[in-house]
Amino acid sequence: MTSDATRTEPVTEETEDETEELRNLIRRARVVLWDFDGPICRLFAGHSAERVATDLARWLESRGLHGLLTREERDSLDPHVVLRAVDRRHPGSDLVAELEERLTQEELRATGSAMPTAYADPLIRTWTAVGSRLAITTNNSPRVVREYLAGRGLVDCFTPHIYGRSQDLHHLKPDPHCLNRALNAMGAAPGAALMIGDTPSDLLAANRAGVPFLGYARNERKEKLLREAGATRTVRSLRSVLRQVRAQA
Repeated sequence: MTSDATRTEPVTEETEDETEELRNLIRRARVVLWDFDGPICRLFAGHSAERVATDLARWLESRGLHGLLTREERDSLDPHVVLRAVDRRHPGSDLVAELEERLTQEELRATGSAMPTAYADPLIRTWTAVGSRLAITTNNSPRVVREYLAGRGLVDCFTPHIYGRSQDLHHLKPDPHCLNRALNAMGAAPGAALMIGDTPSDLLAANRAGVPFLGYARNERKEKLLREAGATRTVRSLRSVLRQVRAQA
């Protein structure tokens, strides 16, 4: 597993209002719901998600199912787009189950070269140490999440609250199903939680669940997508979040 060595991050200056807004988000959060791929690590940093999507599409073609995907879906280079497309046309089928398992195996292979997000590990440990309760709410397989977290010595910070992809693919974010499962299991009110995510689907799921949202945007493109989707608070580094959690300990 890649070490959590210091990596170059964008240097951004927060305004006083932005710092106060972040401080208030953290102060109110008794439960923190984390997306996995992005805020915690870059799962496909060394194992291309685009190649996985292409391989899934080719596997369908090898079974004579080329027509299941539109050109746009084939060209999306997103394995979840491929998976959702097949599920829409054959919901609950053995085909969907097999395709989902193939994606899970690719994700498991990717954990060995996943890149930890800078400051994520100490932030998770610090939030746990100060008494906050953490959960994973992700579209990735929970098996993959557990394997990655175990390798980083972080699984105890989340167990048993790891809520990921099942074969009921209509529950993937932006559906708020995994967020609601976490809130219900932890006995937490939506307003006392905070969701950390890096995609518009994370934001939409949080909005639908009534959970405050903090966007993690590792680059300008990610930040632009989140802002255009309606995110009002984003950070380019988890360092500022860690600083606030430590300050409130």
